[in-house]
Amino acid sequence: MTHNVLVVDDEPKLCDLLASALGQNSIQVFTAGNGLHALKVLECEDIDLVISDWRMPGMDGPQLLAEIKSRFPQLPVIVMTAYSTVKNAVQSMRNGAFDYIAKPFDIDELDITVSKALQFRDILKDNQRMRAELDEHQQIDSLIGDSPSFRRVLHAIDSVRESNATILLTGESGTGKEMVARAIHKHGNRADKPFVAVNCAAIPEGLLESEMFGHRKGAFTGAVADRVGRFMQADKGTLFLDEIGEMPLALQAKILRALQERVIEPVGDPRERKVDVRVIAATNKNLLDAVANREFREDLYYRLNVFPIPLPALRERVEDIAPLARHFAHTLGATAGKRFTGFSAEALQAMAHYSWPGNIRELQNCVERATIVASGAVIEEEDLPAYLFASNAGTSGALVTEGSVPADLEAALAEVEKAYILAALAQSNGVQAAAAQLIGISERSFWYRLKKLGIHVDKIVR
Repeated sequence: MTHNVLVVDDEPKLCDLLASALGQNSIQVFTAGNGLHALKVLECEDIDLVISDWRMPGMDGPQLLAEIKSRFPQLPVIVMTAYSTVKNAVQSMRNGAFDYIAKPFDIDELDITVSKALQFRDILKDNQRMRAELDEHQQIDSLIGDSPSFRRVLHAIDSVRESNATILLTGESGTGKEMVARAIHKHGNRADKPFVAVNCAAIPEGLLESEMFGHRKGAFTGAVADRVGRFMQADKGTLFLDEIGEMPLALQAKILRALQERVIEPVGDPRERKVDVRVIAATNKNLLDAVANREFREDLYYRLNVFPIPLPALRERVEDIAPLARHFAHTLGATAGKRFTGFSAEALQAMAHYSWPGNIRELQNCVERATIVASGAVIEEEDLPAYLFASNAGTSGALVTEGSVPADLEAALAEVEKAYILAALAQSNGVQAAAAQLIGISERSFWYRLKKLGIHVDKIVR
């Protein structure tokens, strides 16, 4: 396992010496010439250990130690000093240092001290991961349902979880693609290794390559230190590439090479790095359409589509709405200190008749609001958000019934579209980006539709 260590000293030769000594032990070394520079590195990089000089110009060792303990309380710090007195050592330990070493130091002694500090850091990270898994327990347990379409998903998960095959999860926004990816990882043969999630649509295009593969110091403006990319972070574990359909074409070729040859090249570093990563990709786009439109590489599509798992929309598994809603009410109610026994028949009927454009994510949000409003042990129809009923009423007149045809098709479709957008805006409290995500379209497309339909967000009644 590779660890990242930050060495802070105003003597460049000492930084180089420590980088050379520590680099022999699968340690990636970052360096900083002063305390302020060190804090900038800590804000950008995932550092496991800081080794800092005691006396430095500007922000000295004690000041840096205080800042680290304030901002990164679980990050171990080893203090170096040529003025190794009992007083300095005791003071540094009292202020939160893990240990101290005296200059000039013995390399073997340094290795032992660093090894102990990194073991301590690994224990803390394991504890954090276990706590995170407990937090995610609600999400993983939310793989609830007995509908035929969802049983097929559960069967697919069970079939592929022990393999290393690349998986492509498809489905509308909010159908639980990341939940499924985490369940596959947790119940597979890499469960004790990292699970690293990347939202390809949330990272600026100019930073995406560095984010994926890492970079060397000085590779571009702003690259003040080496950076480990997501592929290396997920080594031996699982890399979840969400919204893979939004990845720029230029980077798709490099992702393809990483999948085919299991090697990566950090930006600014010609040396290849081997990686052992199980990739799970997800998209709400039709990638075959994107391939036809030359927006997505055909060879990458087939490399990703080794084991496809399509996730059904919630409206396609109506029989699962009630058990999912009960599960959310139970877990969310417990968090809020409330105990719910279930939903009234009228409330369940209202939820079953709603189209849920935001799918499971929207259902959870709806139930969370209901648990806040409800005064009794049973969640009633009036406890549900008003947009459930407004959307149903707004769309019912526009839908085609047996034996009827709309006189104006464009107007009828516009009414349906408007009803969905108003429901999404109501659920997202008027936040347009969140509303766009709920109905599975881009923000630009959402803004265009607002203008086309004459919807003014500031006039929406919530």
